[in-house]
Amino acid sequence: MKSLLKIIFVLTVLFQTALFSAVFGTARGIVHDPDHRPVQGAEVVVKASSSDYRRKLTTNADGAFEASPLPPGAYSVTVSKDTFAPSVQEIVIGSGSAPILHFQLAIGTRSEQVTVSEGALDVNPEQTTPTTIVSRGQIATTPGADLSNSMAAIIDYVPGAWMTHDQLHVRGGHQVTWAIDGVPIPNTNIASNIGPQIDPKDIDYLEVQRGGYSAAYGDRTYGVFNVVPRTGFERNNEGEVFTTFGTFHQTNDQVNFGSHTEKFAYFASLNGNRSDYGLETPGPNVLHDRVWGLGGMATLIYNPGPDNQFRFVTSMRGDDYQIPNDPDAQRAGIRDAERERDRLASFSWVHTLQPGLLLTVSPFYHYNRAHYDGDPKDVPVSTAQHRGSTYVGAQIAVSQVTAKHNATFGVYGFGQHDDEAVDLIANDGSGVSLAQNKTASGHVETLFLEDQYKALPWLTLTAGVRLTHFNGALSENAASPRLGGAIRIPRVHWVLRGFWGTYYQVPPLSTASGPLLAFAVSQGLGFIPLRGERDQEHQFGLTIPLRGWSVDVNNYRQRARNYFDHNAIGHSDVFFPLTIDGARLYGWELTVHSPKIARRGEVYLTYADAHAEAEGAISGGLTNFSPPAGGYFLLDHDQRYTLHAGFNFSLPWQAYAGGNLYHGSGFTDASSDFPAHLQPHTTFDLSLGKTLADRVTFSVTALNVTNRRFLLDNSQTFGGTHYADPRQIYAQVKYRFHY
Repeated sequence: MKSLLKIIFVLTVLFQTALFSAVFGTARGIVHDPDHRPVQGAEVVVKASSSDYRRKLTTNADGAFEASPLPPGAYSVTVSKDTFAPSVQEIVIGSGSAPILHFQLAIGTRSEQVTVSEGALDVNPEQTTPTTIVSRGQIATTPGADLSNSMAAIIDYVPGAWMTHDQLHVRGGHQVTWAIDGVPIPNTNIASNIGPQIDPKDIDYLEVQRGGYSAAYGDRTYGVFNVVPRTGFERNNEGEVFTTFGTFHQTNDQVNFGSHTEKFAYFASLNGNRSDYGLETPGPNVLHDRVWGLGGMATLIYNPGPDNQFRFVTSMRGDDYQIPNDPDAQRAGIRDAERERDRLASFSWVHTLQPGLLLTVSPFYHYNRAHYDGDPKDVPVSTAQHRGSTYVGAQIAVSQVTAKHNATFGVYGFGQHDDEAVDLIANDGSGVSLAQNKTASGHVETLFLEDQYKALPWLTLTAGVRLTHFNGALSENAASPRLGGAIRIPRVHWVLRGFWGTYYQVPPLSTASGPLLAFAVSQGLGFIPLRGERDQEHQFGLTIPLRGWSVDVNNYRQRARNYFDHNAIGHSDVFFPLTIDGARLYGWELTVHSPKIARRGEVYLTYADAHAEAEGAISGGLTNFSPPAGGYFLLDHDQRYTLHAGFNFSLPWQAYAGGNLYHGSGFTDASSDFPAHLQPHTTFDLSLGKTLADRVTFSVTALNVTNRRFLLDNSQTFGGTHYADPRQIYAQVKYRFHY
């Protein structure tokens, strides 16, 4: 299959097939005068809303222009021509999108501009993927969203996303994809890491996709988080220093700097954090729960000419967590710990083969480590599990946009090597002791092909396929077709979309053998080789733009075979992935987002009615071979209703306010003999800030203002049951400087 992929790629480049890459987007437009005649020679400036990144173009004889490649994010497009008044439109570019703008210039030389703004989250009428784009400004003003290990930028703005037992879940699954500039960061491990792989303060835009993916994605299917990192185009020899101080002796600090010329931009940051509250506690008391971390990021962009662009991103992060104790473990002096490390390097070369036709080559390297060390006094078992995973690979794509077609073709693959060590000592008098080191290797090769066909001005059809070959402890092949369509209803501009598709998720390399397998057998367990999860999804949605407001309703249903989850060996904290025969994940999602209200700010709402259920026995990983219960049962992270309502506003005297109200109907009650949920819960977060002397910003943030403490879930992960986060109050000072 490797040879086949190489041949297909070479032939594609030679014949310059009309194909489009999913890494970047394109802005297209047509400029005409009041009599609808094309305007040739008009100057077009496409500028990023949050930086000085810009592209300058000139309209052709047909009055048309095309700007690519453009990273996802918000842009303003300005068209100017002698004897005409300038015109501006604001747009949002998503991965693989190619919106068409229409400009009608007015006669006159007035200096004022005619501005047409469709709102920060206007829908792309050609995409079938539900997408949320969160900006750097929103991250900065949303309470708690810019802290180093925070997921608030996702869970506050994305319906069906929530945190429980210290893990992010989207639509009922753990497996999510983090991507840099559209290139997926491989990580086949299930639920072994806590925080995000990228510090939120280093993000310019975060593009979140949930289901309905193009063929360019699909190896981890419950959410795709495409990070557009800060580049330095928003800086001119400028830097920032952040520092916070708050309850639980918290501090979260960063220094960053960046600058740019017309062809070159750079950005670099270094951050550190610590707190006496890190992971969710097994009870209301916060005992032995310290966290500290250190990280950094750097980005470089170089544009040697109009036909080439080079982008380089590197990130490093390390976090150490104390595993929280209950009062009995604290009195016994138990000191368990989790230590995580992550390193990333990604390079992209974007070359214009001819106008509109792009070649993108993106090699990458990723290292991820999770080390769990149990205290020697742990009862009944003291465990240590050290796992390190190394990934090396690349994504290659060719791109072009035509009047009717917006296709995708590419190859993606990586090799993986895992080193894992498990030590286990029984303190129950049985005398069991084992130490085992093992290594595993595997590789993945994927070909993806897709075309968006604009059959009519109001109808776009999408068809694609993703072909995957996995080789590890076993070999598997999968063909994942995708079909979709989007209808833009004339006059009202509502967008109706539908999607059907299948996904294949490659399995982790984890296995049990030798002494570890013998111990599992002594505990009444055995190990079945892990196979990849296979999913089938269909969904439909409706987006309603109304005077700058955006209302989006979405329904999804997903069936899974070999559904990924995780389990522990006996009473230890050594966790291994497993698969369940089947699962069904379905629900409704609603997002409401306002335009700028009185030019001050915005309000938003996200709501999900979700179901996460499984059926059958354990089909892979550690199992006790017990027969399955009849019918469907609730997964431990099932929560039916989740609501977030928030606001971000600029206030007089250079002040701002941000708030978020969260309500959850309660996660699965694992202690119940019949399907049941824990109690509903509500929390509120608030942030207030003010800029002083243009260079200093001071803010105060309160998370869980009312200090509601309640049992969030009672699944046995990292120290037992889990209580909601306590109230945390901190002050932040941000200082901007020139150098």
